[in-house]
Amino acid sequence: MKLNTLSRLLLLFLLVSQAVKGDEEFVVEDIKVKGLQRISVGTVYNYLPVNVGEKFSLDNVAPAIKALFKTGFFKDISLEREGSTLIVNVVERPSIAKIIFEGNKDLSKDDLTKALKKIGLAEGKVFDQQVLDKVEQELSRQYFSHGKYGLKITTDVSNLTRNRVGIHIKISEGRVAKIKQINVVGNNVFDDKTLLRNLELNTSNLLSFYTKDDQYSKQKLQADLETLRSYYLDRGYINFNIESTQVAITPDKKDIYVTINVKEGDIYKLEKVKLAGNLVVAPPELIKLVKVGPGETFSRKNATETSKAISDRLGDDGYAFANVNMVPEINEAKKTVDMTFFVDPGKRVYVRRINMKGNSKTRDEVLRREMRQMESSWASSSKIERSKTRLERLGYFEEVNVETPPVTGTADQIDVNYSVVEKPSGNLSAGVGFSQTQGIVLNANIAQDNVFGSGKRVNVAFNNSSYATSYQFGFFNPYFTVDGVSQGYNLGYTKRNAGQINIANYSTNVMNAGVNFGIPLNEFDSLRFDVDAKHTELSTTDYSSNEICDFIYGNNGTNQCTNNSGTIGAANTRPIVKATGDTFLTLAPAVGWTHDTLNRAIFPNRGQQQRFSALATVPGSDLEYYKVGYKHQLYFPLAKDFTFRLQGEVGYGDGYGNTASLPFFENYFGGGTGSIRGFKNNTVGPRDSNGFAFGGSSKIIGNAEMFFPVPFMPETKSVRLGTFLDAGSINNGFKANNLKYSVGVSGEWLSPFGALSVSAALPLNAASSATAADGTITGDQKQMFQFNFGQNF
Repeated sequence: MKLNTLSRLLLLFLLVSQAVKGDEEFVVEDIKVKGLQRISVGTVYNYLPVNVGEKFSLDNVAPAIKALFKTGFFKDISLEREGSTLIVNVVERPSIAKIIFEGNKDLSKDDLTKALKKIGLAEGKVFDQQVLDKVEQELSRQYFSHGKYGLKITTDVSNLTRNRVGIHIKISEGRVAKIKQINVVGNNVFDDKTLLRNLELNTSNLLSFYTKDDQYSKQKLQADLETLRSYYLDRGYINFNIESTQVAITPDKKDIYVTINVKEGDIYKLEKVKLAGNLVVAPPELIKLVKVGPGETFSRKNATETSKAISDRLGDDGYAFANVNMVPEINEAKKTVDMTFFVDPGKRVYVRRINMKGNSKTRDEVLRREMRQMESSWASSSKIERSKTRLERLGYFEEVNVETPPVTGTADQIDVNYSVVEKPSGNLSAGVGFSQTQGIVLNANIAQDNVFGSGKRVNVAFNNSSYATSYQFGFFNPYFTVDGVSQGYNLGYTKRNAGQINIANYSTNVMNAGVNFGIPLNEFDSLRFDVDAKHTELSTTDYSSNEICDFIYGNNGTNQCTNNSGTIGAANTRPIVKATGDTFLTLAPAVGWTHDTLNRAIFPNRGQQQRFSALATVPGSDLEYYKVGYKHQLYFPLAKDFTFRLQGEVGYGDGYGNTASLPFFENYFGGGTGSIRGFKNNTVGPRDSNGFAFGGSSKIIGNAEMFFPVPFMPETKSVRLGTFLDAGSINNGFKANNLKYSVGVSGEWLSPFGALSVSAALPLNAASSATAADGTITGDQKQMFQFNFGQNF
């Protein structure tokens, strides 16, 4: 407490002493408080150590004043006596009306406000000069963590009306101090370059504007020291030690030098590895989880992973609080380690109740049927987590969280509490999209993914573009039976003009109706059965090619198909083709298998998905053909918010019976978004006699892509960027020649107005494109920038 405050207390004590001097001890019959403006009378009564009916004397003065000063609400206090009434006179401290920041750029007003609130300085609070003195210390701490060491702060307090003050904080941030050099001293086995590339801190480089790795912070340095320690311990240097660290800043506070002094020690190998303790799980099962063995170099990482794997395995059998401790015995003379994993399973834990919270629209049963952890059975950490993943994959919730609090009064029971944040599952929309391939897309869609909270889906949609006009109705019940067998129906009509999407000139009118069933085989595998009936009408244009005309009319007689050059080809200039017609009715059963371990339905970052499908029209259909396909995706989390994806897809189709080959309108196409980016949509592969893309009976597509967050927006979950390598080919017959390659960058945004995907790609081996005098197109058609808006990815 400052000297002037002590002097004031002493003076007040003397005044009060004079006021009561000569008076005898008296009983307080009433207490009055004068001078209050914002503070309530009840607050003063609560802190005043004197009550009505109690005796009051000179000995009570000092404790009373001290108690009221301790609240921090008042800057002056005096006590008086009027008969049997105790008068408390107070002068309140001013309140803080506003806090103004000036000059802050690196830290927002909200960040600074939160920092000051922690030390008790905020708008609406009582102003205390002692707290104001801590402002520079707290703000310096905030800016130092961002590498701003040239910080200057000045504060100004102005008096306002109604006993209020305004605080003006002027900030001169200065330049960010950059790491000029990092030195490791004492390392002989590994050179500086090898060690430093594992650290988060770095000297300035081309990516530092984004990664901020050249900005020093104490937290980052501590993390890097642990990384350095782990690097040595994972390679057998069990006695490795960081002896000291020095951080020096230049006088102009612009450059920082970091020095790390280490002692490497010797390499140690494992001599014995054993399990001990209460092995409640069969030892052979636990031995399979041990990732270290005799003769190997000691690795703390492998030992830690072993402990975790054993602990997780015990957790699956209900031992939720199991401890698996590594107990190393070091032999300094032999430079060896005997490693014992001591297992303490604790008590087996059971689940008392599974509780759902936050599902105000979705029925409880919709969530409970996704549960893999059951009530009254032992707790399984993997089943609890898998249940959470299944809830996330429903697509009905923005957020899913799970907690497992112990049941009060028991040592072997827990509750499992799932809390969800629902998002709108219904969608009534009419809008406009744009695609480089289809042009302007008009759409109207009524969809409900969670009808009446039942988990069933109903969809009625209309889409119209220069390429297609489509009317669709669909219904899907994911739990047609209690065992998880799903059922769906679909009806639709689609009219397409193929020439509008860079492929051969023809049109189709298709009416379809279908039913499908899905059968779960286990937690990650399922079978799907579809039966679709299609009625297809083919139409030619004046620019339809030989191949299309021959398919419809044949060429063993008068050809009824003309183009801008007149009648196409004489019958004797092409192989004889039997007329197939222009109207077809087909019935096509299909079967599919899916293996899916992805952790999320949208923007996953871990797991894999495999899909196999086979379709064949039944014998006797107007067209007899089959198609088979396989697609595989793998997601690997490389670091925080960085995900690597490998994707491959193959497809093949052919005719059988009375159909000589795969109908051309069922061909595979390549190029563009979702295929080989950098090549114009659908243009990769065989061409027809007019030079337009005709597709082929086989497809091979491969993709490798690295996803990362948007710079300066790492918390955004609806946007991601990527860099990729695409490869693929479209052929007639199953072969992998004529592969096309491209590299580039991509972006995806799940906007409120629809999905947006963009890419900028460079084809690596595109053949030169040219248009002959007769209009025939040769070579590859490149399109470096591609995007879709209002379409699914």
